[in-house]
This record gives sequence, C-alpha cells and structure tokens, in this order.
Amino acid sequence: MIRQRTLKSIVKATGVGLHGGRKVTLVLRPAAPDTGIVFHRVDLDPPLTLPADPYAVCDTRMCSGLEKNGEKVGTVEHLMSALAGLGIDNLHVDVDAPEIPILDGSSAPFVFLLQSAGIEEQKAPKKFLRVKKPVEYREGDKWVRLDPYDGFSLEFSIVFDHPAIDRTATSVKVDFATHSYIRDVARARTFGFMQDVEFMQSNGLALGGSLDNAIVMDEYRVLNAEGLRYADEFVKHKVLDAIGDLYLCGHPLLASYTAHKAGHALNNQILRVLLEDREAWEIVSFEQPRAAPPAVVHQFGDALPARA
Repeated sequence: MIRQRTLKSIVKATGVGLHGGRKVTLVLRPAAPDTGIVFHRVDLDPPLTLPADPYAVCDTRMCSGLEKNGEKVGTVEHLMSALAGLGIDNLHVDVDAPEIPILDGSSAPFVFLLQSAGIEEQKAPKKFLRVKKPVEYREGDKWVRLDPYDGFSLEFSIVFDHPAIDRTATSVKVDFATHSYIRDVARARTFGFMQDVEFMQSNGLALGGSLDNAIVMDEYRVLNAEGLRYADEFVKHKVLDAIGDLYLCGHPLLASYTAHKAGHALNNQILRVLLEDREAWEIVSFEQPRAAPPAVVHQFGDALPARA
C-alpha cells in the first residue's frame, strides 16, 4: 500500500524567528499513525498543543500561523511545505517560541533535518484528500482555484512592479508527476524589499530578517551577493508557500492548484471553501501501489526510505 510516514528518530535545530528575532529551538519527534502534524509550544506552562488545522490559521499577512487560546505558532509554512514534499504524515513539532525558526528562508534546511532523522513508513495507509469538483476563491484581481487532478500540480503567477523580479520568470507550473520537490522547489527563499524590511523592523516585525534568510532587494536589484538559486526563485517560493499552506488541511492533495497574485490568506480561504463543500472532496487511500496514480508514486519517490 501507499503508507503513512513519520521520522525514525528525534532531530533538533536552533535558529532565529523571522519576526520576533529571538533564538528558537525546534525539536521534531516521530508520531503514531493518524496523528497528523501537531505543534507544541513547550515554553508555556502547561505546554500548548496546536494540531495543523486550516481553521486555526491566523495572521496571514506575512506568514501562516496557528492560534489557540490566544497563543500562536507562526511561520509554519516552510516546515509544512517540507513535510508535504517528503510525504511526512505524522509528526510532533516542539518549539519554545511563538514561531518556527526561519533558517535560510526556504524549506531546504527542513528537508535536510527530516532526511537526517530518517523517514519511516508506517503500517497504515496514507490518506489523500481528493478534489472532486472545481472550487475557487477571489479577492479583486487575486484568485486561487482547485480542480480535480490525478496527482498534484501547482501553477502560479505573480505581478510585482520591480526590475529585479521582472527580469525573472513570473509564472511557473510544477507537476509532481515529473518534478522533484527537493530539486525544483525546496531551495526557493522568501523575499522582500529593503524599504519594507526597514519599515517592518521599526514597527517590531521582521526583527530576525537578514540577507542570510531572505532575498532582499533595493529599488533596482537583488542585494544578496550570491544572487538567485533558481532563475524563477521568486515565483517558486510562492509555490513552496502554497504547498505548505495547503498541507494544513491534514492530508496530501490530489488536485490541480492554480493561483494569481495569491498568498497565505487566499491559500487558507480556498481550503475552507473546499472543506465546507462536502461534495467537493473525499478521502482516499491506495491499498495496492499499482492502484495509485503514477504521479503519486513519483511525487514521494525522492524520500522513499531504503528497504532492508
């Protein structure tokens, strides 16, 4: 069968929170089948548990965060994206601050952590959320849509009036029937503009932001000495974010996602639109691998654990 996955061992990392600017310790622990992804604020007494849930999402202006009883775990999308990309279904995430560390601004460090811990298949079928009919959400000229698809693909377009971005590709399609999450998506970093960073930091936001964890631009160019990791890194990062935002539904999607100028807020809204239409989706598993769409087998092939 196509099986659920967790980690083989505990793994730990420390970093800086993008918005708070404080040191954060992150511990990833294996979890039993059907646990899902569960965040724990271990700095609180008693610790607070926040399962991944689109209805717990808060503060989507600059990141996706989860909130419960007035307490938050922010900037979860890059870790969630890595978990989706590697097919991790069940995990405990311990964090001692109100946000996940930003690390280098992409999902690549989380991929490294997960692979270092080892990925273990579990004796339970992986549960997919299959989209059965189109759903769409619009706000002005921004929109996002999910369509039925026997696999998982994302198509995204962005519009920024900035020469550094306009010189790169501003649209991309990633289809995991042929693309690799690790190779084609995971290294794309978050990005921002120097004037915005200065304004945010003067207002107590993005206190941990730097050239080490984001692509930063002035009015004309990219300021990072090493330049871009992908020719289309800006729009690729929007795809990375969308993968993480969508995984907050608790299951890998079988769907085609299309978006224009969308962000965390619209990604969360399309999940709510989908889930609230009970005829638009179903939960499916594949007891026999040959019954699974070839795209599904390919999608998780990068992270398949070695068999004895």
